[in-house]
Amino acid sequence: MADHERLYRATAVTQSSTETVDRSVEVGTGGEPHQRGDGPVLTTSQGVPVSDNQNTLRAGPRGPALMEDFHFREKIFHFDHERIPERVVHARGYGAHGYFEATENLSDLTSAHLFQEKGRRVPAFVRFSTVAGNKGSVDLARDVRGFAVKLYTEEGNWDIVGNNIPVFFIQDAMKFPDLVHSVKEAPDRAFPQAQSAHDNFWDFISLMPESMHMIMWAMSDRAIPRSFRFMEGFGVHTFRFVNAEGKGQFVKFHWKPKQGLQSVIWDEAVKINGADPDFHRRDLWAAIQNGDYPEWELGVQVFDDDFADSFPFDVLDATKLIPEEDVPVRIIGRLVLDRVVDNFFAETEQVAFCTQNIVPGIDFTNDPLLQGRNFSYLDTQTKRLGGPNFTHIPINAPKCPFHHFQQDGHMAMHNPAGRANYEPNSWSEGGPRADRERGHKSFAEQVDGEKRKMRGELFADHYSQARQFYRSQTEVEQAHIADAIVFELSKVETPAIRDRMVAHLPNIDAGLAKAVADGLGMKSVPAAHEPAREPLDDLQTSDALSLLKNGPQSFAGRKMGMLLTDGIDDGLLESMIDAVKAVGGMVEIVAPTISGIVTANGKEVPAQQKIDGGPSVLYDAVVVLVSEEGARDLKAMHAARTFVADAFAHGKFIAVGDAGAELLKAAGVTDLDAGVLSLAKKSDAEKFVSTCAKVRHWDRLS
Repeated sequence: MADHERLYRATAVTQSSTETVDRSVEVGTGGEPHQRGDGPVLTTSQGVPVSDNQNTLRAGPRGPALMEDFHFREKIFHFDHERIPERVVHARGYGAHGYFEATENLSDLTSAHLFQEKGRRVPAFVRFSTVAGNKGSVDLARDVRGFAVKLYTEEGNWDIVGNNIPVFFIQDAMKFPDLVHSVKEAPDRAFPQAQSAHDNFWDFISLMPESMHMIMWAMSDRAIPRSFRFMEGFGVHTFRFVNAEGKGQFVKFHWKPKQGLQSVIWDEAVKINGADPDFHRRDLWAAIQNGDYPEWELGVQVFDDDFADSFPFDVLDATKLIPEEDVPVRIIGRLVLDRVVDNFFAETEQVAFCTQNIVPGIDFTNDPLLQGRNFSYLDTQTKRLGGPNFTHIPINAPKCPFHHFQQDGHMAMHNPAGRANYEPNSWSEGGPRADRERGHKSFAEQVDGEKRKMRGELFADHYSQARQFYRSQTEVEQAHIADAIVFELSKVETPAIRDRMVAHLPNIDAGLAKAVADGLGMKSVPAAHEPAREPLDDLQTSDALSLLKNGPQSFAGRKMGMLLTDGIDDGLLESMIDAVKAVGGMVEIVAPTISGIVTANGKEVPAQQKIDGGPSVLYDAVVVLVSEEGARDLKAMHAARTFVADAFAHGKFIAVGDAGAELLKAAGVTDLDAGVLSLAKKSDAEKFVSTCAKVRHWDRLS
């Protein structure tokens, strides 16, 4: 049987038949898939044989998940309890306080209190994170970034627990333990850490065509962001807005950074991890402490059942998105982070996000990944934080009044007062009661379907949106995706896994497939896997999917690295610092010693970095302002030559004073281009900072 015929495909229910087609496989020790019968039957922990390990039991192909699916509950329950006290995923995180402000009255769409009045504010806490690494891993790993927002509203806490990528690897939460196990360190050797470039991950992915869209995002520069501040956030799933009359519409949530999108390139990421493994943490801390408060706009895509029915993909499929050209993003609020935590453990480490935490006016859909997360997150937090009373921890406690009959348990901070600890009761002071008017009401959705393990028919299209994403990128971004896949697969030791993965790529783009095959030294592109559902080739490209097309418009919020020596011109130095600060940028002085430098006029300028501790990878653009004597000294320093050589190799804009040209030559930078600007007079500084708004001189990297 051909390899592609053995690949797992989502179980689909066609419109003409209720038969399910199960093409799931198991994987042999050599990396080759094998048929059932070649190995033991998969069972539960109780020894019960499992019929389907790919789908959660649900009512109808697009219906809600059913709690009686004992296999799913056991699998997720065990997975949630695998690690203590560190989070199983998203272990390395960093958080900050702020506020959310509604910029529109949305009472026509939702009864949620925070959207009933323009200008209404609620406190917020946001935690950013990587997914795969442990607490001690590096910030710039190629990885998905968690983007979790807790809003403390007057009707309770609302958690929007999302990522910096709008889609996910899998469609059903049943597969989440398998996904995470595959990307985490191998159990026999406990490495690699915080990396996906290894056999287990790509073995799993190559057998999961539904992951192909997410892989395009994960191999793009979105997975190595410059900063949390220059990163989008997405709710990933489709939710519902429900208004006071009970009318519901679908909604998807977007967080758009006011300063635009920016990433690093891979060689920078590797070097930043060595120079400053806390790069993202330090950046967020410094920005808030300096009063440069990060800000995002909250946007929503709102659509009705008619649109959902006509959309060529299933809106309940978390591996799909809705292009902004089809449903424009409507900006409804803003999120501002203006305060760092007082104690990392008490706040950032103990904060507990749960997708189930919603407020009146917000409701779930039957997205099978979301349904599983609603179970899993509560279970995880209960285990990780020692019991059910994690809501008593200040960072998790509501800021509005709350009343219930829950009592006791580990570390209970408050219990019901008085005699009544149950309801209904007949006591005059009998405690809280449900409120039909103010209480949360689920959207009255008609549910009808067979009780089976299955997925909707449209879930079987795994390549169309991957193709749309890839073709929406600029040539630079497409090259980075190809390079990333080549790098990752070059770390895979088993040739069959490499071949199987590359065989997916012709279904996405023939040029991408050839670039990756050539990069891996393959003699030819492997024959494409037969898709479970024929991909669409007429999807329009979307500018919103490109990072470079949505980059910063100025140098605001970014950092200039200035390599200085004694004896430099005071006026040039001051004009450059003034020009950067005038647009809201930051300056960091790098010098031969940490004590700094003395200008030609005798002014002492302290340094923030010694040259061998402040490489150019830490900065968005660099200035080389040195005296003739200083240039001679720097030419003899490997760190100084590398500072310049890396800045040039990474496509950064460089401003150079006259004497600095000698350092560039010593670093092998002789073929100067339009990205290297002269700094000879004060007016040159403003021109240079304006040029830096373009992020990089991409022609140098093409």
